[in-house]
This record gives sequence, C-alpha cells and structure tokens, in this order.
Amino acid sequence: MDKEQEFEQLVSRMLELLGEDPEREGLQKTPHRVAKALGFLTEGYHQDPKEILNQALFTTSNDEMVLVRDIEFYSMCEHHMLPIIGRCHVAYIPDGKVVGLSKIPRIVNVYARRLQIQEQMTEQIADAILETIKPKGVAVVVHARHMCMEMRGVQKINSTTVSSALRGLFKSDERTRNEFYNLINTPAPSNF
Repeated sequence: MDKEQEFEQLVSRMLELLGEDPEREGLQKTPHRVAKALGFLTEGYHQDPKEILNQALFTTSNDEMVLVRDIEFYSMCEHHMLPIIGRCHVAYIPDGKVVGLSKIPRIVNVYARRLQIQEQMTEQIADAILETIKPKGVAVVVHARHMCMEMRGVQKINSTTVSSALRGLFKSDERTRNEFYNLINTPAPSNF
C-alpha cells in the first residue's frame, strides 16, 4: 500500500469516528480529495529554500532596499491543523547579489506550506534569505489571521497577529528599519 492509499484509509476512518458514513455519496471521494489537498498544503517539506534562491542569484551594484510586499500565503497551524491566512512583507539590502523577485514569494510558500507557527515561519524566511543571498540586512513582517483562534477556542473573529524578524542593518540601523516600516504601511497606488 502506498502513502496516499494509507492516508485515504486514515481519512475514511476519521469520518467514521466523526459519526459519518464514508460510503455516503457526498463523501465517497473525500478521502482522496483530502489526501491530495494536504499533500499540496504541505509540499514545503519537500522543497529546499536555498536551492530555490540559488537558482536566481545575480551580481549587482545596487545597495538599496529591495522590498516585495503583500505576499499572500495560506498555511496551517501545527497545533490544530487549521488555516492561517496572511500577508508577508520581505525586504533585503543587497551586498553584491540580488535574487529574482519571483523567488521571494516562493520562499514564503516553502515555509507556509508546512505545519507552522507564525513566529517560526517569520524567522525561517528571514534566515533562509540571510544565509543564501548574504545581504546587508533582511526584514520580514507577517500579518495573519488564525482560524484556530477564530473558529474555535476564544472565537475572536478578525483578530490579526503580527510577527517580525529583523537581521543586519534592519536591526542595527533605525533609519533603515523606519524606511522599511514606512514602505510596508504606505497604501499601494490606486492604479495597482
């Protein structure tokens, strides 16, 4: 039996334990769908962030901040396996190398597509960029809603958690840090 079949059997058993009939018409394909969905939502375990970043490193003379903001992501909390929905802002200051812009959202997805806690994900993104690109500084800010807080437990609808990870100049230089925070808090132009 392969892993997908074993997973489908586990989902079928879970449906039974919930009081459902896995053979009911609407649920017959649910174990297969859940196995495929969870495979996609956790594909970050099988991806190497450093390999992704190294595929698109380019020499540059630029030494000004590069910021990719409002990167949407979807993750699942490791405590309840319920959704985390959020936005991530990632900035770095090049030190001879830049990375292709599309790689930044891919790195966010690598870590988001693992069972996570937001604080850890924020740190992992910053550290992967710092270790691979070796910039003068990295800043990551994550804003997220946690369904484990909204759907169960305290049931606080629309509460947002913010986490940050600052490295290098973003941590040591107040002007750089303030520029970053001002940029991520400035509304995008209306024609975007």
